[in-house]
Amino acid sequence: MKNIFAVALGVLTAIGGFVDIGDLVTNAVVGSRFGLGLAWVVLVGVVGICVYAQMSGRVAAVSGRATFEIIRERLGPRAGLANLAASFLINLLTVTAEVGGVALALQLATSVDPGWWVPVAAFGVWIVIWRARFELLENVTGLLGLTLIVFAVALFMLSPDWGELAGQALQPGPPADEPVATYWFYAVALFGAAMTPYEVFFFSSGAIEEKWTEKDLAKSRLNVLVGFPLGGLLSIAIAGCAAVVLLPAAIDVTSLSQVVLPVAEAGGKIALSFVIVGILAATFGAALETTLSSGYTLAQYFGWSWGKFRKPAKAARFHLSMIVCLLIAVAILATGVDPILVTEYSVVFSAVALPLTYLPILVIANDREYMGDRVNGRGMNFVGQVYLVIILAAALAAIPLLIITGAGA
Repeated sequence: MKNIFAVALGVLTAIGGFVDIGDLVTNAVVGSRFGLGLAWVVLVGVVGICVYAQMSGRVAAVSGRATFEIIRERLGPRAGLANLAASFLINLLTVTAEVGGVALALQLATSVDPGWWVPVAAFGVWIVIWRARFELLENVTGLLGLTLIVFAVALFMLSPDWGELAGQALQPGPPADEPVATYWFYAVALFGAAMTPYEVFFFSSGAIEEKWTEKDLAKSRLNVLVGFPLGGLLSIAIAGCAAVVLLPAAIDVTSLSQVVLPVAEAGGKIALSFVIVGILAATFGAALETTLSSGYTLAQYFGWSWGKFRKPAKAARFHLSMIVCLLIAVAILATGVDPILVTEYSVVFSAVALPLTYLPILVIANDREYMGDRVNGRGMNFVGQVYLVIILAAALAAIPLLIITGAGA
């Protein structure tokens, strides 16, 4: 019964933790401009994150080694350091976006300027990481994040023209008034939001935290293959709500209040209360995960003691690095930069950084020295190599599209 509960809880946590501030904003922006014309990207991204997370979890469980420990050993110190620098900087940008997302969620609940909430959000993230057990911080925020299902409920309550929505999804392409380059810029952004690297850093490091072995591989696969796809459906529901309410009114999403507007229109104050709780839980959970991921990457590469299973005094540099990351995030947000803008840039640069960690994991998942007979099968290798091509294409296109379109303006 304990194992069944662990599987069920893991699935629920994966669903609740899939949608962070990047997914919320990017899906709402895309829905308000393209309807469901980019729903196919969510599907591609969901399959991709399933492949990526499944390989990473299996590598951690079988080898007992964390991601950046293996990357340093496999690539060498110099190449590993370049990988670390790029991955860490992207992760730091994502930490900033998630802390800003918590502040925006608190603004929705209180109408207090988010600038006042930024230090409160950062302090809350630090104190939870410092004091809470790993299982508690992971599961509570994930389960509360499930209240974001209200987006799916709201979509049905809005009574949309399902035929029109299906037509948008099945006949993708930019509207007549949108440039082709802008369409592809948002395709890359949506792909980056679905495959944010921190999700895999956290997932694989969490496998070490929870002492996974080969006996846990079935549970890992179930969590990945059920949780992430259901999270993807939730992402499509967010885009669908925006397509039904915001697209016809030509409302561009520039604030979190516009993201939740369709939910409020469909279900009133009760639905709005649920969505605020869900956004707060999802962004806070993602802030915890990204902050931990920053500590994980540094500690694993440099060989420091790390992990929630150790007391802070026994992993001092690990905890200090996370404090520094939070302080940097607060300093960036204190300049008055719009957290929504930070979010939009973070998902684009996530696409740029993806090959740096995806390729080593794909290589290691085929290395019998680490994996024994648990190496990738032919089917997994084929899918993994297809996604390597997709990831490389997205990474190469991201910066040119960012410049050409003025960040999708």
